[in-house]
Amino acid sequence: AVAMEPKVIGVLVLVFALALSSLARGEGETCQVAPHARVNCGFSGITAEECKNKGCCFDSQVIGVPWCFSPVAIDDPTDEECTF
Repeated sequence: AVAMEPKVIGVLVLVFALALSSLARGEGETCQVAPHARVNCGFSGITAEECKNKGCCFDSQVIGVPWCFSPVAIDDPTDEECTF
């Protein structure tokens, strides 16, 4: 039973982190932005904490694009009108 505890704790930490990250973002906005479509929200050398304090997204995975960028609004398909 002792060997199971770290796995259970790991799963709980992961679930808690996911819940916090979804609560931190405003509804209707997402940080899932294609790297080439990012709109700069910070300055050169900004830290992840400074960026998130401005209400922006931070991702340093891709070189050559803004690491601190504005979230994008999620399109709600129920608001769209179909025109033929």
